[in-house]
Amino acid sequence: MNKVILLGNVGKDPQMRFVEKRPIASFPLATTEPARRAPNGAEIPERTEWHNIVMTDSLAEFAEKYIRKGRRMLVEGTLRTRYWEDRNTIKHTITEIYVISFEML
Repeated sequence: MNKVILLGNVGKDPQMRFVEKRPIASFPLATTEPARRAPNGAEIPERTEWHNIVMTDSLAEFAEKYIRKGRRMLVEGTLRTRYWEDRNTIKHTITEIYVISFEML
């Protein structure tokens, strides 16, 4: 099973692109774990993770119109990892969450 559920804040307005006339929106989403105290008494600081969110088709069109930096969202989707090589033959890897459903909070 490949399922991801995230609750966080949008980091930038969505960027739109079209692949064979198919709209695709992408934007970063920040999730934060609050600071806490470990069982041994040590303080563990707040931790923020950034996730690459991808919406396609009608979800992308909605994202372009309504999703803005700072909005709180609940996102449900699947993980996908892409690999590519740039002009300098440097290999790159990116992991993205492809959205199935979401809620604006």
